[in-house]
Amino acid sequence: MPRLSAATPTGDWLYDLILHIFSLTVDIFFREIQVRGAWRVPSEGPIILVAAPHSNQFVDSIVLMKILRSLNHRISWLMAAKSFNRSFIGAMARAIGAVPVSRAMDVARPAAGTIYLPSPKNDPRLLKGTGTNFEDPSFKVGGSIYLPTIKGESHKLDIAEILGPARILLRTPPTHYDVLSQLVPRPDPEDSNILIGSKFKVAPHVDQTQVYEAVFETLRSNGCIGIFPEGGSHDRTQLLPLKAGIAIMALGALSEGTPISIVPVGLTYFSAHKFRSRAVIELGDTIHVPAPLVNDFKNGKKRDAIGTVMESISDALASVTVSAPDFETLQLVHTARRLYLTKLFHNDSKPKVSLANMTELNRRLMKGFLTYSSNPEMGLLARNLRSYSTSLHALGIKDHQLLSTTSRHNHFPLFFLLPMFIYRFFKLIVLATLTLPGLFLFAPVFILTRHISRRKTAEALAESSVKIRGHDVMATWKILVAAGLAPIFYTAYSILLVLLYKSNYTNVVLPANISTTTLLLLAWLVLPSITYASLVFGEQGMDILKSLYPLLLLLSPTSSHIVERLRDERLGLVLEVRELVDRFGPELFPDCEDIEMWKGRGPKKMFASISPEAYLEELVDLDDFV
Repeated sequence: MPRLSAATPTGDWLYDLILHIFSLTVDIFFREIQVRGAWRVPSEGPIILVAAPHSNQFVDSIVLMKILRSLNHRISWLMAAKSFNRSFIGAMARAIGAVPVSRAMDVARPAAGTIYLPSPKNDPRLLKGTGTNFEDPSFKVGGSIYLPTIKGESHKLDIAEILGPARILLRTPPTHYDVLSQLVPRPDPEDSNILIGSKFKVAPHVDQTQVYEAVFETLRSNGCIGIFPEGGSHDRTQLLPLKAGIAIMALGALSEGTPISIVPVGLTYFSAHKFRSRAVIELGDTIHVPAPLVNDFKNGKKRDAIGTVMESISDALASVTVSAPDFETLQLVHTARRLYLTKLFHNDSKPKVSLANMTELNRRLMKGFLTYSSNPEMGLLARNLRSYSTSLHALGIKDHQLLSTTSRHNHFPLFFLLPMFIYRFFKLIVLATLTLPGLFLFAPVFILTRHISRRKTAEALAESSVKIRGHDVMATWKILVAAGLAPIFYTAYSILLVLLYKSNYTNVVLPANISTTTLLLLAWLVLPSITYASLVFGEQGMDILKSLYPLLLLLSPTSSHIVERLRDERLGLVLEVRELVDRFGPELFPDCEDIEMWKGRGPKKMFASISPEAYLEELVDLDDFV
């Protein structure tokens, strides 16, 4: 790893220029980004920004850089060193002052032979190999062994001592069930007298001294360090286990006398991989580490101090994020939230909430559902919500589309609904016509963006042990590819326009005697404007298109009664959700009935040995580094 200095950008102007360029693409990609709690960020002094979940590889960083820049801070991110090896991403990372962090998992290589635990009960730290050579230079004390991915995770074993070509002493005995099951010895199919185990990869020990030194130097100069403590991007519904590096950095800086503030940030995306989606960024209360913990860290109680800080960070992130045990539970809570906010009559007190407050409501409903999940009434509600969602799916409509079908004109659908359908249909034709020029010009970009983002997503899924669908990668590559291709196509179209003008093919449209420079400038002004206008018209057109199908269902004699039955079912669910919220809400949240709220509101040796990617349970013998 190259020698690191303070993690400051190569120049403030370059940082701002890069941020401005990519902010434009992010603003176009997202329909809405709401920020909540920006006032909690200290106006001065060193800051460690802790953000989760890391659900959008490139986008998360740009969005937070834009927010913090408006608060007069520039972020220096901790970034995987392997990203610096990519020419474009590496150049951008260096320009914004990112700090490369070498991860053992990124340099792990397949090793010969198989490994197993010969006696998990009597000698749980002893690891034996068949066909291995642990005395090879790739195996070193302090290095790591990675097992094959199982259930989305590749477990790591740390090497404490090498006892020979076929025996290793582990730093800690493995306890995870998946690890123990992978390391069960079994007879070799070719020779039953030989025991074999699991294939594996080996990674060397990575010295992280320079990383910590760069971080401390940045903080000493009142800079802002940004870190995603989960260690990598993912698309899961729960936070991944947090890495201990963030606590070590905070306590290390404080032990040097640097008065840092830790700011937790929650990132919530609504269909983040889709174009024109929405996002909520919530900044939590600043975490201040108590002086006694710093003293413990300095005086030999490092593990306890780090554990306490990690617990504080974990609790802070939980207060600004929405975590669900699985995707189905998350969908149930979203359905319950839409039902809860439904107005039952004209003067209903349920207000229309902002996107940011909607996220807070999701968090509260999730906590309530998980807390009272064993309650029979909560179980019945969950079953009814699943049944309702299944009925919607069978009909091919969404909840908001069903809500848009009013029951006021059920008796005379043709008389009242047919004119509405005709009006929306012709409006859709007009908007589609206005969208066509930009759609035609930008079609190659759309096609290539879709193709490349899907290919990159497949590659990321193959390499990752934590991704489920790879949605965290898709949005990143859509933005990067579109941002790179758009100028190329605009330039090509501008040159084509000049050639057509010189060949007298545009005499009817353009006046004579226009200079080439003027024509190029005119093209570069008009083409992006056409593209943006097409995006706006296309967005409105898609909203209208989605509203036509429910109207068709109501106009059809065979399906109108099904829609009416679903509306009645929905009304019953609204009352059921409200009843349970009113009953259990005040027990969890004292302000639950206040409806107005929804409208407002160490030592060098240690730094060389401990990776920022390490988990708390891996910090064995840490207190020896006094």
